[in-house]
Amino acid sequence: MRTLALVTASGAALLTAGTPGPVTLAVPAYTDPAPAPAPRPVLSAVPLALVAKVHRAPARAHRSRPPSSPAHGRGGEVGAADLLARASACEQVSNGTYRTDEAASPTVPVCGAAGAVFWKADLDIDCDGQVTAACNPATDPAFHGDTAFHTSDGRPLDAERLPYVVVPAPGGVWDYGGAGIEGGGVVAVVHGGKVEYAVVGDVGPEHIVGEASYATAKSLGIDPDPTGGGVPSGVTYILFKDSRVSPIEDHEAAVRTGRALAEEFVRAD
Repeated sequence: MRTLALVTASGAALLTAGTPGPVTLAVPAYTDPAPAPAPRPVLSAVPLALVAKVHRAPARAHRSRPPSSPAHGRGGEVGAADLLARASACEQVSNGTYRTDEAASPTVPVCGAAGAVFWKADLDIDCDGQVTAACNPATDPAFHGDTAFHTSDGRPLDAERLPYVVVPAPGGVWDYGGAGIEGGGVVAVVHGGKVEYAVVGDVGPEHIVGEASYATAKSLGIDPDPTGGGVPSGVTYILFKDSRVSPIEDHEAAVRTGRALAEEFVRAD
C-alpha cells in the first residue's frame, strides 16, 4: 500500500516592530498537490456458497488394495506369474491332445479352470486377413486373405495390427463353441513374463494348436516374421469362457475386459 504525506504550511504574520506601517504576511510558495492515488479495480464478489463448498470438500484418500488380494504384477494388474501359477495344473477337458505342427506328435491337452480353458504350446505366426505391408502374399507364402471372424464393417481382421488367436476347428478332440468360446472371445497370451490380451480371431486345422497373429507375437517380443518367426514352446493361451468383444477390432476393449477376467481367474478358488 502506498502512503501519501500531506504537508500543510501555515503562514505566520510578521509585524514590523517600531513604526506603524502596512502589515506584511509571509506566504509560502505554491506547490502542486500530490497526485491522487489511482482508484483500485473493483473485484467481483465471490459467492459465499462457493467458498463454503470449497471449504467443506473433504480431502481425497488413496485406497490401498485389501490385504487378501493375491500378488500382482506391475501397476497393480494381474501379471504373467499370477496367470501361470493359476494355470500350473491341468484338468484335461479335451478328448485327446493336439499337435503343435503337422510333423509333431499330439501332446497338448486343453485344460479347464474356473471360467476359462487353456493350453500350453508354441506360437506360429498367423498373417491371414487384410493385405498390409507386413502381411501379404509376398511376405507370407501361405497367406490367406480372409479370417474366420470379421470386423464390424465385414472385412477380414488385420493380423499386423490386431492381436488375435487361432483356435482349432471343432472336431473329435475338442469343440471350442461347446466350451463357451466364440469369435471375439477374450484371450490372455502369456510368454516371457509378458501378457497380451487378444481376441479369438481365426480358426485353424482341427488337430493343431499354437497360432496367433503377427500383432500378438510382436507385442510379446516374439519375432513376428510369418516365414521364420514365432517360438517353438513356452506360450500359454488362456481363453475366457462366455466373453466377447464387440466390435472385435476394439483392442482397447479386449485389454480392459481381459484384465478384469484375469483378476477373476486368479482369484477363483
